[in-house]
Amino acid sequence: MVLDSDTGNVAALESLVHPPHGKYERLIALAKQVPPATTVVAHPCDETSLRGVTEAAKAGIVIPILVGPAAKITAVAQQHGIEIGRYELVDAPHSEAAAAKAVELIHESRGELLMKGSLHTDELMREVASSKTGLRTARRISHVFIMDVPTHADTLFITDAAINIFPDLEAKRDIVQNAIDLFTQVGLGTPRVAILSAVETVTPKIPSTIEAAALCKMAERGQITGGVLDGPLAFDNAVDPQAAEIKGIESAVAGRAQILVVPDLEAGNMLAKNLTFLAKADAAGIVLGARVPIILTSRADSVRSRMASCAVAVLYANARRKNTTLPAA
Repeated sequence: MVLDSDTGNVAALESLVHPPHGKYERLIALAKQVPPATTVVAHPCDETSLRGVTEAAKAGIVIPILVGPAAKITAVAQQHGIEIGRYELVDAPHSEAAAAKAVELIHESRGELLMKGSLHTDELMREVASSKTGLRTARRISHVFIMDVPTHADTLFITDAAINIFPDLEAKRDIVQNAIDLFTQVGLGTPRVAILSAVETVTPKIPSTIEAAALCKMAERGQITGGVLDGPLAFDNAVDPQAAEIKGIESAVAGRAQILVVPDLEAGNMLAKNLTFLAKADAAGIVLGARVPIILTSRADSVRSRMASCAVAVLYANARRKNTTLPAA
């Protein structure tokens, strides 16, 4: 491609260096190379959720079991030309019943993955977190956004921006470990993990900087494994090499982070949505720490994001099949 300097076609050059939204395609291609995972889908009662899982099924990534009001799911499929005849359909009268039935099917070992359809996140997670009938393990449940930012070379994992509101240090240890396990088991290598705060120096006035330092020490002592940690780091010097150089930060993580661990849910949610709406990033989502990985998408997510979420979950499920010592999701 020849660039016209008079037009300043920087965008064309950017597209060659960082192809927009190519990272999800690589994850989906990897998922097609492993056996599909039976996926219990709770209440897929709108076009996006139903089309997302059926497209993943047609790609050979998942084998869905659709749980919800059978008449409504069938009507949505007919209205939008979505073929569901080949998939098992389990009738449940409403969204709460669908969530409960979906969790019950996981207990019966009917599926390797659980997927949120068009119901509210709280409805599904209430059943997942139930002390009597839920899917809890010894590991803290946490959420990871898998972000495809068009202008950034690496896939970015952001955690936790959806489940834990104000996690303490013990919860953050599990949040970090869950994200590292996901990154390594989907085949992305050893992650560089940045523990984020507002500044990159430890100061008692900002508690998240102290927790960041503690998490790094925990990694040194083997309490967190599988990744390279550094923190506290501010967002700029976590992802931008020049910003890290200007600040004089020398580490294997600074400027090149792949997992971003946020101080709390508010910070993480704002960061993920800023990337989505200002940087035009795509955001896939998965919940870990339960008995099975949970594909937790937003009702506004595109079919492509749902496909990517399925792909990541299937790659993780495949790793769990091969490695019986891998912790619960």
